[in-house]
Amino acid sequence: MHSHQTAGDVVAAQIRRHRERLGMNRHELAAECARLGRPDITYAVIVSIETGRSGGEGKQRRRPVDVDDLFVLGLALATPPLLLMLPLGSETTVPTVPAAAPRDPYTVWQWMTGEATPTLDGPLDGRYVTDSRQIAGTGQTWAAAWATAAYPASLYPELGRRRETAHKARLRAALDPSAQTEYVDRLDELAQIVNDMHRANLAAPALPTELGEDLKRLGLLDHPDQIDPRGTE
Repeated sequence: MHSHQTAGDVVAAQIRRHRERLGMNRHELAAECARLGRPDITYAVIVSIETGRSGGEGKQRRRPVDVDDLFVLGLALATPPLLLMLPLGSETTVPTVPAAAPRDPYTVWQWMTGEATPTLDGPLDGRYVTDSRQIAGTGQTWAAAWATAAYPASLYPELGRRRETAHKARLRAALDPSAQTEYVDRLDELAQIVNDMHRANLAAPALPTELGEDLKRLGLLDHPDQIDPRGTE
């Protein structure tokens, strides 16, 4: 084991930090959790989370924070829930898994969001490396399996960027007919992502009605029925 600190320790410290940042006492945090549908996160529970310990003889055991708790507490504290676990800018390292060394929060953040492949092995010559072992004798490496699972994490943000770009191009084209070619080019870029999602068996989020209609009219979609016909405003 590389560190006695656990992810639960980090979360507990950050709950207290952000509660104090807001000038909120524990009764007020409990009331906010109740408003969000979790009346079981009481004053006593918050005391246990903030002041308990992760284990050991003679120590008050901390009430664990599960994923459901983390989401509610993050919203109650007006803080992105992932920041309670990975405090960017306020901690130099955070724990990863018991068998590996702590790492800087942004590196682990990228793992959690699928932006990067975890590098738990090492350090070797000062570098950490990805896990190269095969999984269950399938011939697929752990890193390749991770990349497959993380694929949606790259597609959805890119869809959002291309959707916004296409929307702005459409507004320009409505005012200036000479901008129509640019609009079609942006639609084609958007269609590429939507088509990639379909090939990966992923559901594409609803698009603005006008964009969806133009994608279909121009025949840019491999499967025109793959986008939500209700559209968005």
